[in-house]
Amino acid sequence: MIESTTSPGPSFEAVASSASPSMQGAERMEVSMGPHHPSTHGVFRMDVELEGETVVKLKPVFGYLHRNHEKIGEDTSYLGSMPYTDRLDYFNSMTNNWAYALSVETLAGIEVPERAEYIRVITAELSRLQNHVCLIGFLVQDMGALGTPLMYAFRERERILDLFESLTGARMMCNYMRFGGCRCDVSPAWLHQAQQVVEAFPKFLDEFEALLSENEVLVSRSQGVGALSQSLAIDAGITGPMLRATGVNLDLRKAEPYGIYDRFEFRIPLGDHGDVFDRYMIRILEMRESVSILRQAIGDIPQGDFIHPKAKLRGFKPPAGEAYGRIEAPKGELGFYLISDGSPKPYRFRVRPPSFINLTILEDMCLGQTIADAVIILGSVDIVLGEVDR
Repeated sequence: MIESTTSPGPSFEAVASSASPSMQGAERMEVSMGPHHPSTHGVFRMDVELEGETVVKLKPVFGYLHRNHEKIGEDTSYLGSMPYTDRLDYFNSMTNNWAYALSVETLAGIEVPERAEYIRVITAELSRLQNHVCLIGFLVQDMGALGTPLMYAFRERERILDLFESLTGARMMCNYMRFGGCRCDVSPAWLHQAQQVVEAFPKFLDEFEALLSENEVLVSRSQGVGALSQSLAIDAGITGPMLRATGVNLDLRKAEPYGIYDRFEFRIPLGDHGDVFDRYMIRILEMRESVSILRQAIGDIPQGDFIHPKAKLRGFKPPAGEAYGRIEAPKGELGFYLISDGSPKPYRFRVRPPSFINLTILEDMCLGQTIADAVIILGSVDIVLGEVDR
């Protein structure tokens, strides 16, 4: 189980400020962090009000990357929107593709062959590995680590991106899923390479944990910092590792199994306190469970079609109706809501992005914390601005 304490961290450069005396006589300062501050994980701004170094008010400001994703989806064919989904959480194009494909398949009643379902699980869990390991690398860098954990994380990510590149031709914008399956099949050589990456990952995780989990700086900077209560997490619609770190047992792979997740044995790690340390530890433990899923999926993948033989890609017109497809993406629940009027384009195209929802309680977690801790709390949320702004 995971336990707690607290402590301050490094300072930062103020971008703009104004001062006025507080009721206690301390100076009150308003600081705008961003939109280009290196600790903001993208083109994002935090307007922070401080008493000394303590946060008394915080307003997240986003929209700098807004590119009209949903309106573009309503003016594009169903298949034409698939590569646009790559640009949401650009760390996880495979899971973005899957959530969108699942929604369209639900809308049109399209079946997915068994082999394609296995391929989807394999690519999704590989995505989860590289997402979580990079988040931890960024988080400890926010704490002041001078690059070593981040470089170790990116080394492992490169091995997974090499797999994606050899399969899809792209490292990040994979555009791989199709309605009824996948764009191309995986070869025996690719599966063997994937198995080698998966089998080597637990040794890396052991070394990574030995470096970080009992590190005095990480423990003192993260335990008891940015705690989130179960009730607030539920009320705010928080999902993914952020929710499970509070102890709420909700993972769509178990609660509402999609694809073939009900065939695999894996556990759902839960935290006790919902603080930064719990959010760090949940990602470590989830990577171990992803390795378990990958071993089962790679070992059991059957022969067969990688896409449904009757899947129609050109001139695709689903019947009139509506559908919501959702998956357990690495950052939380990613959903697509579609309304069809029977034409080649969606009447309504709506994205439910976990980064945006999870960011809404940033102020609640930061109030009463130091400004240096606010940087770490933001890092523990795991946001990608492509998904926040859309």
